[in-house]
Amino acid sequence: MASLPIAVERRSRPPSRGRVRAFVAGLRSGDEIAHLITLMFAASIFLITALLVFELWRNSALPREHFGWRFLWTRVWDPVFENFGALPFIYGTVVTSSVALLLAVPLGVGAAIFLAELAPRRISNGLTFLIELLAAIPSVIIGVLGIFILVPVVRTTVEPFLKKTLGFLPLFQGPMFGIGLLAASLVLTIMVVPFIISISREVLLAVPVEQREAALALGATKWETTWKVVVPYARTGIFSSVFLALARALGETMAVTMVIGNDPKINASLFAPGYSIAAVIANEFTEATGRLYLQSLIELGLVLFVVTIIINGLARLLILTTTRRATAHP
Repeated sequence: MASLPIAVERRSRPPSRGRVRAFVAGLRSGDEIAHLITLMFAASIFLITALLVFELWRNSALPREHFGWRFLWTRVWDPVFENFGALPFIYGTVVTSSVALLLAVPLGVGAAIFLAELAPRRISNGLTFLIELLAAIPSVIIGVLGIFILVPVVRTTVEPFLKKTLGFLPLFQGPMFGIGLLAASLVLTIMVVPFIISISREVLLAVPVEQREAALALGATKWETTWKVVVPYARTGIFSSVFLALARALGETMAVTMVIGNDPKINASLFAPGYSIAAVIANEFTEATGRLYLQSLIELGLVLFVVTIIINGLARLLILTTTRRATAHP
């Protein structure tokens, strides 16, 4: 009978006491401290992103009030009469990044497959080291090499060949300057290919050996094993490398500024000069005198930020959809 009140007392204790004791025990063992510290680090990323958006939004209030949504599809960029529109820069950014990815993805994924699956290990390690060095070259150096090496080749060889063979398309018509959207796309291709190769190679090497051995045991050739087993298994990681390269292409500044021509016009031809969002911000931010001019450039930065978020969000959805289809297919 004496134990009954004790049992009743234990049952009547609030459950929060047990949680407090567990929390104190976690603090003593270090688990809760590690959890709180890592939570703070993770929350800081969200906080920095929110602060970036807030500052860009706050400092672009004047053009938003003056132009509204018209800022996004206006073609005119005239600092003298303070008439600003973002469409030529959005067009130049999207076109150069798209063409760069169109060229870089087959080249990068093919090179990654060779280095991970087909090349001897010694050759693979040596070439991978060179590729990582190429990724570490500053963009301004790539821009200088583009001006003195790539642009003359584009003007004298690449553009005449494209105009002769594909001149019936609007993309390859008009005068050939060398400097323009095509040169900027080729420079971006050179800059993003190392990212695709390096990350895709690591993803392919992470595929379990059992997957390869099982395919070979069933009679598949080396190439059939690579293309039908290893590459589908690493599809998600390869997509991630591609969209990481896309994010790099969208935000690239100096190399593109040096070879794109810096002309705020929309032209169907890739031979024509163009402009990108990052390039116009880099070129004109220090020269912007009026408040409307300065805040219009800041709003361009906000537009670039939003475009990058949208494209990366679509990339995540594509990866998720592809992964679900691959999982549901068997």
